[in-house]
Amino acid sequence: MNNNLSIGVDIGGSHISCAVVDLESRKILRETMSEAPVDNKGEVDEIISTWSGAIRKAMDHVNRDDLKGIGFAMPGPFDYLNGICLIKGVPKYEKLYGTDVGKEISKALDLKPEQSVRFMNDASSFAVGEAWGGKAAGSKRSMAITLGTGFGSAFIENKVPVVTGESVPKLGCVYHIKYEDGIADDYFSTRWFISRYKQLTGKDAVGVKNIAEDALKNEKVREIFTEFGDSLAGFLTPFLNKFGADVLVIGGNISRAYNLFGENLEKGFLENDCPAKSYTSDLMEDAALLGSAYLLDEDFWNAVKASLKYM
Repeated sequence: MNNNLSIGVDIGGSHISCAVVDLESRKILRETMSEAPVDNKGEVDEIISTWSGAIRKAMDHVNRDDLKGIGFAMPGPFDYLNGICLIKGVPKYEKLYGTDVGKEISKALDLKPEQSVRFMNDASSFAVGEAWGGKAAGSKRSMAITLGTGFGSAFIENKVPVVTGESVPKLGCVYHIKYEDGIADDYFSTRWFISRYKQLTGKDAVGVKNIAEDALKNEKVREIFTEFGDSLAGFLTPFLNKFGADVLVIGGNISRAYNLFGENLEKGFLENDCPAKSYTSDLMEDAALLGSAYLLDEDFWNAVKASLKYM
């Protein structure tokens, strides 16, 4: 018998990833990894069926009685404490609005009453995973960001997300902070790179990967990344310093181009007297699986549940 198992689930815009996690060793059981595409415009029954089907495949590799429960890394808006979807006005998962996702998943998988289904914001799940078993492990205070389609972020103290108080901005994240002619999400995401690339070259790009490949051959294009590194350092420094973070972990697809902007980011921290050390995530998508699975650790759950309503 192994009573230290839980399932971590990462809900993306058009896919689900999940796996069984050993809470004692902080390891993902690789043979249990399960993924599936999801029609995010589908009906409630269809989405729940797809999600539960992927989770069931992970569960089939272990003794069901050994599972403490399931933890979800979910995009918002979402009532994370009660498991109710609040997504409205966006073209993804709108039909789940008002659905008790925890109840529906429990019913679909025939879970026992003591096998809980718990939820946490996806960016917070990534940050918790890094603090629990990644580059921020051992750090008392850290910040984690994800750079991709959007700009995810979370502040962590002793493995627990900090979402209220004077040391962090409203909501415990920074995507909504006013920056230049918009908000931070407009500038520290894929769409900024595509727009800037178009301005400089007159050409369209599919994504940051293509721009990074061009930057290796074209000094003018490389300047996009140096500009990004400078801007990111200038934006993040006040928040890192106010929180007292000693580690910044960077994930998301744009982090794969760290070799092109990291030097400027680190230089900017030094120039702005920011002591935080920046690292790219080794865990990447696995961090959210670890962080969500960790919701089934009772000590962590008791520490984090009061903060869930503010996420």
